[in-house]
Amino acid sequence: MSIPELPPPNKRLGQNFLIDPNIVRKIVALAELSPSDHVLEIGPGRGILTEALSRVATRVTAIEVDPRLHAYLETKQAELPNVELVCEDALAYPVENLPIGTVVVANLPYYISTPLLFRLLDQRVRFPRMVLMLQAEVVDRLVAKPGGSDYGVLSVMGQYAAEITKSFRVSAQCFRPRPEVASAVVLLRAKERTRLNQKEEAAFRALVKAAFAHRRKTLANSLRDEGYEPHLLNETLQRLDIAPTRRAEMLSVEDFLRLALALPIHRL
Repeated sequence: MSIPELPPPNKRLGQNFLIDPNIVRKIVALAELSPSDHVLEIGPGRGILTEALSRVATRVTAIEVDPRLHAYLETKQAELPNVELVCEDALAYPVENLPIGTVVVANLPYYISTPLLFRLLDQRVRFPRMVLMLQAEVVDRLVAKPGGSDYGVLSVMGQYAAEITKSFRVSAQCFRPRPEVASAVVLLRAKERTRLNQKEEAAFRALVKAAFAHRRKTLANSLRDEGYEPHLLNETLQRLDIAPTRRAEMLSVEDFLRLALALPIHRL
């Protein structure tokens, strides 16, 4: 049987294929997989990580949007009997149907990494652990603390939902073709308990997005411009001892939580 030809990278999809087996070993070790684990992999590419995951987990669901790569992986299906290959957009795939306890291990497609992160975090009850390779600047935003330029919506929402550890950087030499951006691997452990119910969490997310919508403006002005009633806003900020002249990047996750719980949901 002839060896199938490797599909060339698709620039439109930002494909940079991991080729370093040592990085693969480090990713799998960080995931702490057991033989009974079900794994979700997004963007398996040419399958170097998929093969390693299939050797340590009971089942792997690998979602690949590129039909050429999906077809290539299907030619290796005999070597991957416990891998379900899915040709679909990960942003549309019904991840809510995966078993509770599924571990996410993935080299996320960088061009859609942020919406994918939010989608996975929304399903954190299902995914207790996520080991993700991301653009290094996205990882820096995930772990950023208040006061810096990296701190923003992703920092607040990520740290609200999970304990996040920046694990290691990955050299551009570990990919073909070499990416123009730096990469890093991050470990997210979903928090078992969060303080907000579903309705409160939606209001919390809206508040955080509104607060950072105009980064150069004060918190009060940014929220006012996003439709929050000025009188109620100022009254609530005063009651919580949060100065209205502070900017959003100076507020901790706890500050945002207190504000979301205290501020009336009604907006102009």
